[in-house]
Amino acid sequence: MKLLEYQAKAQLQASGIPVPDGRVARSAAEARAAAETLGPVAVKAQVPIGGRGKAGGIKLARTPDEAAAAAEAILGMELRGYRVPAVWCEQLLPIAAELYCGITVDRDRRGLVVMLSLAGGMEIEEVAAQAPERIAKLWPDPFAGPQPYEIRQLVFAACRAVPPPAAITPARLAAQMVPLVRALHRLADRLDASLCEINPLVVTPDGRLVAGDAKLEVDPNAEFRQQDLVALAAEDGGAATSGDDPLEVVARERGLTYVHLGGEVGVIGNGAGLVMNTLDLVQRSGGAAANFLDIGGGAKAEVVTRALEMVLLDPNVRGIFLNIFGGITRGDEVARGVIEARDALGLDKPLVVRMTGTREVEGRRLLEAAGIAPAASAPEAARLIVELTRDGRSRR
Repeated sequence: MKLLEYQAKAQLQASGIPVPDGRVARSAAEARAAAETLGPVAVKAQVPIGGRGKAGGIKLARTPDEAAAAAEAILGMELRGYRVPAVWCEQLLPIAAELYCGITVDRDRRGLVVMLSLAGGMEIEEVAAQAPERIAKLWPDPFAGPQPYEIRQLVFAACRAVPPPAAITPARLAAQMVPLVRALHRLADRLDASLCEINPLVVTPDGRLVAGDAKLEVDPNAEFRQQDLVALAAEDGGAATSGDDPLEVVARERGLTYVHLGGEVGVIGNGAGLVMNTLDLVQRSGGAAANFLDIGGGAKAEVVTRALEMVLLDPNVRGIFLNIFGGITRGDEVARGVIEARDALGLDKPLVVRMTGTREVEGRRLLEAAGIAPAASAPEAARLIVELTRDGRSRR
C-alpha cells in the first residue's frame, strides 16, 4: 500500500519532520487559490510512482495564473498507467543541495536499514546502481532504534563518501539528522512501513533540512493494523492502494496472485514454486517471462479462464506457457478452462501447455481434440514457447 506524496508528508509533519507548506488541489481553480495563499509553488501530480518530474508531472508556478495553468495541464493526464486525480501545490523551496534519507527492509539482515547519501535527488537510483559506496548505511537495533552516536557516525560516513555542500557543515548536518532519523525510524516502525523515504531531503541556503518529497509504503500484510491508512490511501480514486503496477492493481481486484515482470512470455502455473521454476526454464531457454501468475491448487476452469484473460491484458505478451502439476488440481478441469478461454478470447497467440499429474491423460485428450498439442515435459514446453514467440507464430 502506497500513500500519495501529500499523505506521506502529513505523516512526516506529524512526526516533527519539517515539510514545506502546501495544499491539495483537484481543479485549476483550487490550484489558483493555493498559489494566492502560498506564493510561488511547485504543482505536483499525486500518483504513487517516481519519475514524475521527468514525465511532465511536476511544474513550477510563480503566479496564481501559472499555477492554474499547470494544474489544468497535469490533472487527468496519465503517468505510467495512473490518471492524475489531484495535484499538490507546495511552496517553492530555496535549494542549496539535495540529500537522500530513507528507511527500508533489508531482507538479508532481517531488519530495517537506514540509508543516507549526500548525492540525493532524481538520480539516486543511478547512484545506488553505479556507485553504492556513496550511500552510507546503518542497521539499528530493532528494539532500541538508531542511537544518536550511530546517526552521527552515519552522517560522517556519508560526508566522507560525498563532500558536504557549502551551506552546511558535517557537525551541523549531524545535529539535525539525529532527531530526523529517529523520528523517521519511529514512523516506519509504527506504520509497519516497508519503505519510508525522503528524496530529496533539501538543504536550504541557510542550512536547514526540509523534506522536499516523501514516499511511504506500508507492508500489505500489516494492513489489518493500519486501517486508518487504508482509508486514507483510498482517497483520490484509490490510486495508492494496490502497488506500483497497473496490471498488478487489476490482478489484485480479480483475486489473482500476479507479478508483472515485463518480458514477452506469459507464465501461468499452479503453485508458487512451480511458477518460479517455470520462470527459470523460460530464461534458460533464451526468453523473458512477462509475469508470475499462480492459480493455486484445485483451480477450476473459470480460474484458468480468468488467469489467461489477466495475462493477455499485458500488450507485450507474445505467447503463453501454462505449466500444470496435478495434485488436487485436475487436468481435465484445467484443459476445459484453457479451451473455453481460447475460444471466448479469440486467442491467436502461441499457447503451450505442459500438464502432468491427476487426470493428465483426460486433460491431454481434451486439449488435443481442441487442436492444442500439449508438451511432454516442462523444459520442452519452455523451449517451444520461446521459439514460437520469437517467430511470432501461433499454436492453436
